[in-house]
Amino acid sequence: MLTSIPRSTAGLLALAAGATFLLAAQPAAATSAHTSATVIEKITGPDSPNNTYGRWNVKATDLGILWDNNAGQVMALFGDTFGDAWVGPGGGALGAGDANWRSNVLLRSSDTTPDNGMDFASAVTAADGRAREILPGLHQPDGTGEVTKIPTAGIAVGSRQYVSYMSVHHWGPPGSWDTDYARIAYSDDNGNTWSTSGTPTWNNPSLTDHFQQQAFARDGGYVYVYGTPSGRSGSAYVARVAEASMLTQSAYQYWNGSSWVSGADTAATAIVSAPVSELSVRYDAYSSKWLMMYLQGEDIILRAATSPQGPWGAAQIVVSSADYPGLYGGFMHPWSANGTIYFTMSQWDPYNVYLMKVRINTAGTIVKPNLMGDPSFERGALNGTGTGGFWACNGNCGIDNSHWGYSGDRNAFARYNAGWQDVHQTVPVTANTSYQLTGFIRTSANSDNGFLGARTTGNTVISEAHYTSVGPWTRVVVNFNSGANTNVVVYAGVWTDHGDIWIQLDDFSLTAV
Repeated sequence: MLTSIPRSTAGLLALAAGATFLLAAQPAAATSAHTSATVIEKITGPDSPNNTYGRWNVKATDLGILWDNNAGQVMALFGDTFGDAWVGPGGGALGAGDANWRSNVLLRSSDTTPDNGMDFASAVTAADGRAREILPGLHQPDGTGEVTKIPTAGIAVGSRQYVSYMSVHHWGPPGSWDTDYARIAYSDDNGNTWSTSGTPTWNNPSLTDHFQQQAFARDGGYVYVYGTPSGRSGSAYVARVAEASMLTQSAYQYWNGSSWVSGADTAATAIVSAPVSELSVRYDAYSSKWLMMYLQGEDIILRAATSPQGPWGAAQIVVSSADYPGLYGGFMHPWSANGTIYFTMSQWDPYNVYLMKVRINTAGTIVKPNLMGDPSFERGALNGTGTGGFWACNGNCGIDNSHWGYSGDRNAFARYNAGWQDVHQTVPVTANTSYQLTGFIRTSANSDNGFLGARTTGNTVISEAHYTSVGPWTRVVVNFNSGANTNVVVYAGVWTDHGDIWIQLDDFSLTAV
């Protein structure tokens, strides 16, 4: 789901049927909030373990709307998707091959261990094996018709799959777009084919309709439909419909602030004030709470409530755009359980999707957050001491800003031909507490003696993992107990005494277990 920038500052992609598509503008300036969540894995793109590019020509995509298909799989529905010729929102000339623009693609996962990532087993494909649109967009020129069909929600009732999508007419400034309508589609063959004949439709002639972007949640025989207007600056509303009546528009009831009423959706009153966008809602059995995750301004936040219409509790920061510039989405994994909420996060550059996690307690409050400051190095926080949420270096090291990061643009590095080189940060911890440290690394081919771990402020190693040559970005996990320490030094480095050796680092997390 991309928004446009002026032609003077970005090129045009020449795509199907002579249509054009303006490359995306990065969202506005980041906030300074702290990120509570942990990166688990990049789940799309050519450098993800899923290799969605090599398998299904999904080189660049976004959103990652997740739901349980009631048959042992999680469906993952993505937005505007590109193939070979994609070079990224900040790129120049088109790459080789076919851009293969698709408005949406559907992948399926049977992976029951999201703490280790999310493996995809299959996709809805065309005869050539490439992932195809499940809801073909018209791909008409911006402002003249339907630019694209963007999915916003998915759910299963019995063996039938339902998807809500919006028909985008015009991409405006960052965070602003116009839609002609939102509509529900359904599938009775696990997502291979879809019907929209006579299905509920929310038209948007005045550009103020409350249900242009939707989120689905089931409870007590109802499907709850949460809605926001097109763009990212509206409030949130809610409707409900009996499960058996999903395709009957007159059966929908809207929450007017005191009761459920039938009729036009204009009867609905806001349940969460603007700005709300890219909603994801689920009932969480662990906390006995309704959880709502969404984009608020430039951050992904979480709220909790005891009923589907609220009232909704205070906003809690899940991911800060200071750490993940251009983030959006935030779609919860249906198999989240026992206080761990897994979710997908999109990032504008590299225009792909990550699996993340955050912990909550039985009150729906975030607990055991990521303790690292500047976990993704996007804030460029080097202060020489490695304290106060800043990073520091030993030897020849620093922060790259060359689009090499696992997420975003920046990553840390160390490079030399002799001695110990590392990047480190001193982090306050609780004594006698178990922690898990994670970080992503890759190295030069001749790297043979690297370490990632935690040490005391007196430089005694508490626990560390040893690595040698690491090709693609690889997640390293270290578990340890803090013992008597109330501060630990998180580090990753390499002994460089066998020629010019380098390491790159990104997306660190330190959380209590």
